[in-house]
Amino acid sequence: NKKVKTPRGAIIRSAIIPGWGQAYNNRYWKIPIVYGALGTTAAVFSYNLRYYKKIRFAYTALINKDSANFANVAPELQPFIQNNDIASLRLNRNTFRKNIDYSVLFFLFFWGLNVLDATVDAHLRGFNVSDDLSLKVKPMLDNNMAGLSLVLDIHKGKAKQLFNNKNF
Repeated sequence: NKKVKTPRGAIIRSAIIPGWGQAYNNRYWKIPIVYGALGTTAAVFSYNLRYYKKIRFAYTALINKDSANFANVAPELQPFIQNNDIASLRLNRNTFRKNIDYSVLFFLFFWGLNVLDATVDAHLRGFNVSDDLSLKVKPMLDNNMAGLSLVLDIHKGKAKQLFNNKNF
């Protein structure tokens, strides 16, 4: 008795752990893609958060004129402290804060895309993609009107008989 794999099972698994839905659908080659996308956005989030905290600390020290903490500011931000450049620190702080928000949104987007991919793959699992399927464009002449018809031949035997009877 083989267990039937359902789209609902793929949704639940992919929503809980990214890539689990792809494994459930036996599409193991997609798992590195899922983790690559999520890992990249997580790394971008971590980078932006780290620099946001450094810049916020420097900005707070400069705005409060806390000279005791000027030495604790990151070395790459020391020129801003020495030049008393509050505007640039504020601009960089706001930019990194915005980038944090975007990286969270992209992470959620890729997680949702992971769930969507597993669901669609589970839905299409039973879809017939054999060589018996074909799509043809044929010229058509009906009541002295010329045109093109699009014919989907599902099964070579039955479909051809059906279309031949209607003079397609």
